[in-house]
Amino acid sequence: MRRRSGLSARLRLALSYAGFLAVAGALMLAVVWVFLLRYVPDNSQGLLWTSPNRFLLVRTFAPAAAVAMGFLLVFGLVGGWILAGRMLAPLTRITSAARTAGSGSLSHRIRMEGRQDEFRELADAFDTMLEQLESHVAEQQRFAANASHELRTPLAISRALLDVARKDPTRDRGELLERLHVVNTRAIDLTEALLLLSRGDRGHFSRESVDLSLIAEEAAETLLPLAERRRITLDVTGGAARTGGSAELLLRMVTNLVQNALVHNLPAGGTVTVHTEAHGATSSLRVENTGPRLPPELVPTLTEPFRRGTERVRTGEHAGVGLGLAIVSSIVRAHDGTLDLLPRPGGGLVVTVRLPGATA
Repeated sequence: MRRRSGLSARLRLALSYAGFLAVAGALMLAVVWVFLLRYVPDNSQGLLWTSPNRFLLVRTFAPAAAVAMGFLLVFGLVGGWILAGRMLAPLTRITSAARTAGSGSLSHRIRMEGRQDEFRELADAFDTMLEQLESHVAEQQRFAANASHELRTPLAISRALLDVARKDPTRDRGELLERLHVVNTRAIDLTEALLLLSRGDRGHFSRESVDLSLIAEEAAETLLPLAERRRITLDVTGGAARTGGSAELLLRMVTNLVQNALVHNLPAGGTVTVHTEAHGATSSLRVENTGPRLPPELVPTLTEPFRRGTERVRTGEHAGVGLGLAIVSSIVRAHDGTLDLLPRPGGGLVVTVRLPGATA
């Protein structure tokens, strides 16, 4: 937005300094007049019947006072201009960094040196903001690229299947329709997951009192057939743990955690334990599963969109789209909670969700 140009802050500060010095000089002259010159007799004998008298003193003092006032004014302008420049130099650097960031370059940092003061705090806060913005933009760019790739894959498969059917009319249409149904189902699941992730990031939902233990039991009951087919023992333990939030989103969060624990487990004989409990003002849910060993450096990246753990199975009824833990992390953030992932020494993962507690 264009604004009408005016005096710069540096010039206004310089004029202020000069004005203060001029006022201080005028006050000093007033003090001299009030407490000195007014008591000098204005007669031919002067003070104590000796010369000079008030007239001569005023005549001698006035030019010198005028010169001193002029010097104070010039000194105030020049000195104020220099001091204002030195004081506003950090602000100039911050403005330059802001313009650089506004042009699209978020990698620039101010990194102001010197002692801690208001400008240093502003520069540090600006650097922190740029770092967070750069990280967020990079994450969004990676997400967009990955989402485009994931959505392009089923579309490319569908086009290839249709091309085959067009070139070979004798091909079994039942098999073709079944494969198209599987590919389209995966594309729909991916789209719904992206929409749910966006909804969780916005945090726009109605809040109500929710018991995580009931949510865990519902999710376990839904996924029990999958656990039985994979010969995995699924247990739900603990007590009531109430929190405030969306029951639908929290159910999706727990379902994703339990499904992830079932899919990334041992081929047979594995276990998944869901435990809920309340500690004072915090309600927690812990999902622990057996499975392959995870490198410690891989665990922090599992909540990134389209990040998959080792030995990911992408076939079958519960093939993943790489957004399970990303959706969980988004829902936890939207509910003002924390998400901790810890690899088990014997293999598998322990996921702990902590949410603010709520009354019934």
